[in-house]
Amino acid sequence: MADFMFNIAKGAFVEKFRDGAANGIVALATGMDTDDAANNAATFTAFWAGSNVEKSGGGYARKTGLTGTITVDNTNNRVAVDLPDQTWTALTGPAIVKLIVGYEEAAAEATRIPISAHDFAVTPDGSDVTAQFNAAGFARAT
Repeated sequence: MADFMFNIAKGAFVEKFRDGAANGIVALATGMDTDDAANNAATFTAFWAGSNVEKSGGGYARKTGLTGTITVDNTNNRVAVDLPDQTWTALTGPAIVKLIVGYEEAAAEATRIPISAHDFAVTPDGSDVTAQFNAAGFARAT
């Protein structure tokens, strides 16, 4: 599950995935503000400003066009959203600290919405790196 939900996404991320089938984004950060400071970002433009640094080079490319799977859990009165696991082949470069999940309203950083941040401590060494989302989803709405 997520370390935190961005304020802009609270209560809305399930509907985003319900309405836009293949608009999920997964990005890796090598530097981060505090969770409290980072969760105020309302767009990827705002998020990647300051101390938040997206990984670059070394086999990295942001994952886009991902379809979220929505599971309604009537027993526990919640809805979970999951994404397919993502793999970066032969990844190298600086240590990764967070995995960022977002939603693409349109193909511009100013219209991409950050949804959740997850601890993802990996030091790339040329091996494949896989982000395996929790079986219960990357986040839940209750």
